[in-house]
Order: sequence, then structure tokens, then C-alpha cells
Amino acid sequence: MIEWLDYTVLDMFLDIRNPVLTPIMKLFTIMGEGGAVWIVTAVLLLLFRQTRKVGITVALALIFCLLAGNVLLKNVIARPRPCWRHQEIEMLIAEPKDFSFPSGHTMAAFAAAISIFLWDRRWGLAAVLGAVIIALSRMYFYVHYPTDVLAGAVFGVVMGILSVGVVHAFENRRKQC
Repeated sequence: MIEWLDYTVLDMFLDIRNPVLTPIMKLFTIMGEGGAVWIVTAVLLLLFRQTRKVGITVALALIFCLLAGNVLLKNVIARPRPCWRHQEIEMLIAEPKDFSFPSGHTMAAFAAAISIFLWDRRWGLAAVLGAVIIALSRMYFYVHYPTDVLAGAVFGVVMGILSVGVVHAFENRRKQC
């Protein structure tokens, strides 16, 4: 049942591929590569005193995702990517070399976006919108199943919330000393 749903959604993305949408999706997928846009965001936030806590939170969320998601879960679950199973599908981006579950792009995007959202709703909404487009781009390019993307989003949200909690706990402990 889940496999049928995964492929039904992926087929819908194949049907909407077009020369106008492809470069837009490629831009978002590249921005999410290795968490690049989110790492840059964290660094920029760390530079200014008034946004430093947000920057620490984003950086912490990305570290949690890297260790728990990309290093541990991807290698333990070892789910092959849809593009590996269906090599007849035309690849519009380079074929990823790591496993599929969960989506690292999506996980990092949602972890960072939720970290920002919990500190600042206005900027957080923009970040969440970017995270959603990054997540959709992974299915558009046939490199992740919808369940990979969903798991990445859920895991990322949890890591974002956890990182905010850690920063708040550290801040409260520091005030008590």
C-alpha cells in the first residue's frame, strides 16, 4: 500500500516536469544540498547579537539532523532511492550516492525552518515555505519517495523543537548561576 502511494505521487511529479519548473526546482534542490542555505543562514544569524540565539538553535538543529538522520538512520535503514530502482527515469540532476530514507534535504530544511519559526514567526514562515519547496524538489527529481520526504519533515520538525528546548534550557540554567 505504501509503495503504491509512493509511486503514485512520484508519477504525478513526473507528469508536471517542464522546462519552466525544472530550473526553479533545481535552484531549491541545490540550495538544500548539504544544508548549504541553512548553514549560511545559521552563520549569518550568529554574526549579530540580537539573532545569535536563533543562529545557535539553527546550527544545533542541523548538527542533530546530521548525526541522527544522515549518519545513523540513512545507513541503518539503507533504503535504495527510487532513481536507483527505476533507472529508465531521466535524471535532471546528479544521482545521489547515499541512501534515501529519510530525506536529508528535507530534514535539514524543516529543522532550520522550525528553529527560526519558534523564535520569529515572520521569518520562520518564509523559511518554512522554502523548506516545503526544497522537500517537493526532491520528489520532482525522483531522488526521494514521498515517505522519505514526510519522514524527513517530521524528523526535522522534532530536531528543530529539540534544539529550541536545549537553547532555552541552557539559557535558564545560565540565569540561575
